[in-house]
Amino acid sequence: MNGTPRLRSAYPSTPRSDPKSEDSYGAATGVSGGSVPLPTLSAPKQDSQAPLVPFNLVDAPSQRLYVAFFYLALTVWRLGDYYGVVSDDNDSLWLFMKWVAIDSFVLYGLPGLKIPWLQWSSTTMTMLFAAHAVLDAFLMFRIPLPLEAWFIAFMRLFYDRELAISERRVKPATVIHNSSLILGKQIVHILPEGSAMLNPDQLPYCIDTSVTSASLPIRINQTNPILIELLRFDLDTNYNETISIQAKEVRRMRKQAEKQGSHQAPTSPRILHYPVKQTGLYRLQRVLDESKLDVQRRFSDTLVVRCPSAYIKPVPEDRCLGDLSNFHLQVEATPPINVEYSKLINEEEQGHVALSIPPESPTSPLASQRVSGALVSKDAVATVDVSWARTQRTRIPLNESLGSLGNWKYRIDTIKDGCGNIVDYTSPDSEEKPPRQTLSTRPLGQRFTVHGRPTAALRGCDSQRSLRVPRGKSLRLPIQLSPAEPKSAGKSTHRVSYMFTPSVDVLPNQEHSKDAVPADFELEGNGPGGEISEPGLYTLRSVESPFCAGDVLEPSSCLLSNPPEPSLSIDAHDIPDRCAGKSIGLTVDLDLTGNPPFRISYNVRRNGGAVTPQTTETHLMHTQLELKPAQSGHYRYEFLDISDAVYREPRSFGGRHLVLEQDVKPPASARFLDSYPTRKTCMGEPVSLAVELFGEGPWRLDYEVVYHGRRQKHKVDGIETEIYTLTTDELKSGGEYSLALTGVTDGNGCKVSLEEQVKVEVALQRPKASFGLIEGQRIVLALEDKQVKLPLRLQGESPWTVTYRKTNDPVGDPSTALFRNSNDQILVKEAGTYELVQVQDATCPGNVDRASNTFSVKWVPRPSVQVVESPAIKLVHQTHVKRDICEGDEDTVDLSFTGTPPFDVEYNHHLKPEQGSQSTSTKTFTAGISLAAVKMESIEPGLHQYLVSKLSDLSYSHSPGKFSPVAIEQRVHAKPTAAFVEGGMTYRYCKEEEAGGEKVPISLKGSPPFHMEVEIRHHSSSKPELVTIPNIETHQYNLHLPRRHLALGTHAVRIRKLRDGHGCQRRMDQRAPHVQVNVAEVPSITALEAQTDYCVGDRISYTLSGSPPFNVFYTFQGQERKASASSTSFRRLAEKPGEFTITAVTDQRSADCKAHVQMVKVIHEMPSVRISKGRTATVDIHEGGQAEILFEFGGSPPFEFTYTRSSNPPKGKKSQVLDTKSDISYEHTKTVLASDEGIYEVVAIKDRFCAFSTQKVQGRSGQKLLT
Repeated sequence: MNGTPRLRSAYPSTPRSDPKSEDSYGAATGVSGGSVPLPTLSAPKQDSQAPLVPFNLVDAPSQRLYVAFFYLALTVWRLGDYYGVVSDDNDSLWLFMKWVAIDSFVLYGLPGLKIPWLQWSSTTMTMLFAAHAVLDAFLMFRIPLPLEAWFIAFMRLFYDRELAISERRVKPATVIHNSSLILGKQIVHILPEGSAMLNPDQLPYCIDTSVTSASLPIRINQTNPILIELLRFDLDTNYNETISIQAKEVRRMRKQAEKQGSHQAPTSPRILHYPVKQTGLYRLQRVLDESKLDVQRRFSDTLVVRCPSAYIKPVPEDRCLGDLSNFHLQVEATPPINVEYSKLINEEEQGHVALSIPPESPTSPLASQRVSGALVSKDAVATVDVSWARTQRTRIPLNESLGSLGNWKYRIDTIKDGCGNIVDYTSPDSEEKPPRQTLSTRPLGQRFTVHGRPTAALRGCDSQRSLRVPRGKSLRLPIQLSPAEPKSAGKSTHRVSYMFTPSVDVLPNQEHSKDAVPADFELEGNGPGGEISEPGLYTLRSVESPFCAGDVLEPSSCLLSNPPEPSLSIDAHDIPDRCAGKSIGLTVDLDLTGNPPFRISYNVRRNGGAVTPQTTETHLMHTQLELKPAQSGHYRYEFLDISDAVYREPRSFGGRHLVLEQDVKPPASARFLDSYPTRKTCMGEPVSLAVELFGEGPWRLDYEVVYHGRRQKHKVDGIETEIYTLTTDELKSGGEYSLALTGVTDGNGCKVSLEEQVKVEVALQRPKASFGLIEGQRIVLALEDKQVKLPLRLQGESPWTVTYRKTNDPVGDPSTALFRNSNDQILVKEAGTYELVQVQDATCPGNVDRASNTFSVKWVPRPSVQVVESPAIKLVHQTHVKRDICEGDEDTVDLSFTGTPPFDVEYNHHLKPEQGSQSTSTKTFTAGISLAAVKMESIEPGLHQYLVSKLSDLSYSHSPGKFSPVAIEQRVHAKPTAAFVEGGMTYRYCKEEEAGGEKVPISLKGSPPFHMEVEIRHHSSSKPELVTIPNIETHQYNLHLPRRHLALGTHAVRIRKLRDGHGCQRRMDQRAPHVQVNVAEVPSITALEAQTDYCVGDRISYTLSGSPPFNVFYTFQGQERKASASSTSFRRLAEKPGEFTITAVTDQRSADCKAHVQMVKVIHEMPSVRISKGRTATVDIHEGGQAEILFEFGGSPPFEFTYTRSSNPPKGKKSQVLDTKSDISYEHTKTVLASDEGIYEVVAIKDRFCAFSTQKVQGRSGQKLLT
């Protein structure tokens, strides 16, 4: 052949190697056999297009034939390998890989031959290779192919016939797809529909005294509203009202919106702004457009609340060091609330503190994430409760110790309510403002000026040293003042108060009498104290600065006395020269009274000559003046005046004539052995001194005791030893005593005057100990385990030995400490009441002031946490066991805190699951107030243990040794499960057997007893039968199905619900494995559908039980008929209406016996519907208008019909279904009003018995039966 004959639709003709040669290629023969010359193609100019085998050797058709033979040989080889896999069980994987490689080589190598018609694109080659690979997998892995079903489906494309009730074969499509049942459609043209939405961006809004209104945005799209109605719920009363925005106001709002959006497209949405001046929950209830039609609304609730506010209730600014801040934050906002404040000390910021306040109402939707626009119910408007959005007023105490001097400032920074409104008080002039910023007229900050506490003590005077002033003179009280603020020491004024008791009223123990007189004076800077002159006891009571009360330190008491004026008495003796027996001088005994040192002036005149003035000074109360002139003569000594330490101005002796002549007598000798000039002793005790005597004994010793100008003379006779201990009487008064040896007489009766003298200082009062004050009281509040200094006030002579004890520790021994400062401190580290027991100074034991001998030390309470008691919580072995819950249930536990908020809490969550490994997680949260709710975990079943392990507050960090963890425990029970032991298995029951039948084993997991609900669904029924089985005590249960719930046929048995002994319930998954129960009868026939009424085009199906073949006897339209069934299925197509009754059935085993039945099926005519009288009608309406659509029905009412609204497509386009609606009619006609644009047509119709549909099913157009 010279050419390849082809049709127009075939591949292009084979190119010729030589277009001018007619030997190889001649004229092609056409379809009719005539010779029709074909146009020739020019030879390719490039060698790359030439075939691998030249056409002059093997022409193109022959090459294609050889390729076909080669492919056929490969197919035979492939089938041979498939037979080997089936018979010999060869390696399937190896054969599959081999044939994939061969197919790849052949298919991808074939284009290289460049044979015409076999040069396919790469996409085609890939698709062929994929098809061969799938075929190789099916063959080599022995995957069964449904060839029979494919063949039947293929044959039905050409021949589709089915047995009808009349026992003739009919084409089902002619019966089922009856397009005349639904006729007509109506086309409606309207304008596009608009929409409206309130607050589309979900912005927060609030109003207050500065912002009196909120502008609510309303977004409108493709509509011109003339009426807008807003529904407002009052937050205080839950009362609702409707706000109507009339056309005039709407036009104004629209003009304003168009002016603002002038740069946008005309069809773009517009935002209308409507101002409101009342708080509440607003909802867009209705929008009416120009056509007086309702515009579609999108639900979006908007809250307008009171703007959040916070302020500080002002308190006095001046505070003292160590005082508590003790003020409150007042917060008013819609919860949940977040408040942040900052603290500055001397203009240095100390950080920010954030506090969270939860809502009081547990139903507040603001406490959780908002997932929709609606905050309350859309339907039950009358029962809406919006109390959760009311303003919540909270008082937050801030109480911390002001521990440093200077300026303190607390400042509120921001507050945020639950709606998202934020008030920022920090930068009102900032250009980048937060969502809401308000300048509050209430105080937003609290300032404190922390002042120090002054101290005062007496200087140069104490209980051992009194002040002495001449009579009629005065002095300033010597006060040493330490001002509270050293920088302003010279400018500040302090008030000092003291107690005064006249000397005649001072008690014997040198204490004030009950008639003591209080007095005070003001002290400027460090100036002198108040002027005092009256003798008596002065004690400082208090010192105060303009802001703070100070502390009085020791010494705080002082005696003021007016000593007697100095006086002198003399007694003179000659000094003889024992050898010569003549007088060599004069010894004058000077007896002095007053306050040493004394200064005595006298004149000496010799032989009546010139007067020589002389002076002598002495510190003694009795002394001797030895006058031994250097020259002989008659000497006259005249004493003129005297002065002492108090009376410094010389005082004459007045009329007394103190003149002496020289008369000398040699004295005996005696002296004190104590080298100390001054001895100290206690009040009421005697003093003993050793005296050494010289001369010839026995001796008589003369001595005197001088106290306050009073002189007591004493003598001791018969002293035989040279060392004698002189013991005085008890010294009952405090002060300075002088003990002087006045004379000694030896055994010869020779008396010598002496000048030996010692001073004895008797304490004016016994040592005294008491506790001082801290901040005006003897109670201190300190942080636990911190060292506390308890102030002491000691009177007496340093050092002091103080014994004290802790009163609430009766078994503890008292403690003793040595103190050298009269205002020393006791260091303690334990809380309790400390009591001073006794005191002793360097000389004497003392007394403890019973009015101030105790001091209480209290700790600032450490933070603690407790579980709030409730009936659902029990305390078991120090663990709070909460009531068991089921998996997935919601539960919380309330914790109560004590301490100083805010509280930082850390707790561990330990899970002991019923299966699997345990897990532990750590979580933290901050509680702004003393109550918090913790959500319990219930996602995983098992024992959930919670341990509050760490707790800290504003005063204390967490201390493991001081904190008692709180343990909470709750068991979460898993939901029970149940499953068939042999899921998917079919169990058989016989209908005529009253007992017996197979039992269905079920495995149960959970805690018995179980309560199980089983669903039995017959395959022909949409409504299942429910069987309830209570009190199952075991985990394995054999289910026996009651016969009353079983009918002939196949039943699907599923487990529907299961509840265990804990009350946990699980609804089983419908996709879980189930079992089937087949109820059979021999011989019997059972309708696969329980229904009695059928429609034309339905298939009436039965199942036969017994031994096939079967004979089925029935009547239809009054004629008796007989049909044969070779299998257990009997089905016929209902081609005509009528009554179809099966009367009997026989099988192979009971051929001579019929099983008589009376199974009646009524076949009804299909319903029909007409729109617009069965024609296509077009209606144009305005936007908001309505079009009437008339539906006319045929069949048995009531009629249920489904119609669609499709788009009006342009030419050449397909319409799209926009909406599908269903309706019902109890008459044969119904009119429906349509306001939406589109093509309206019925797609399904159903009457009392039958249904018909024109909707597409699984990609094929036709009718669908709706049952």
